[in-house]
Amino acid sequence: PGVVSARLNVASRRLSVAWRPEVTGPEKIAARLAALGYRAHPFDLHRLEAEDVAQTKWLIRCLAVASFSMMNVMLLSVSVWSGAVTDITPETRDFFHWLSALLVMPAAAYAGQPFFRSALAGLRARKLNMDVPISLGVCLAIGMSFYETLHSAEHAYFDSAIMLLVFLLLGRTLDQMMRVKMRAAAANIAALKGDFANRIEPSGDVRIVPVMALA
Repeated sequence: PGVVSARLNVASRRLSVAWRPEVTGPEKIAARLAALGYRAHPFDLHRLEAEDVAQTKWLIRCLAVASFSMMNVMLLSVSVWSGAVTDITPETRDFFHWLSALLVMPAAAYAGQPFFRSALAGLRARKLNMDVPISLGVCLAIGMSFYETLHSAEHAYFDSAIMLLVFLLLGRTLDQMMRVKMRAAAANIAALKGDFANRIEPSGDVRIVPVMALA
């Protein structure tokens, strides 16, 4: 109630809202957005740029951790696969499975945070976003692999779980980079537009001045 219009740019994640002050206010609008699972704050270009840089660096770190774990686990998995048709012993296979668990579980716990946090925020708001099934798939694959390893089973799927995270993080990182570039391009276009105002001087004359020159 009280909201006159709302326009959302999904790509830039920017929401423009007009409201009637006698009915509602920004604190109520922000509270409603928080109830829907979104954090809202007044638009600040410098803060937005800083958040973009921090988010990109964080995603790259997660991708690096997942990729390092995947490369090492694949070496162990190839050994298990080739040994399955030759003369690998159950003890050696279990040892490789435990090494895989040691490499994957902490790496997945750190590298999967972009998906886990998003899924948790969606569940708190009673919404199912696409990160919920991703988180479930990764956790179930790792959990089942740990159970199989604990019971000396022949198969474990640590390599599949961490590989899924690597490909998903690669897509998420590229998406973030494209958002930053697109936002920078939009800012450059907006900078080409000069906003001017008609200022009435004390003498009564009207003078055209940049908006930034107004006090």
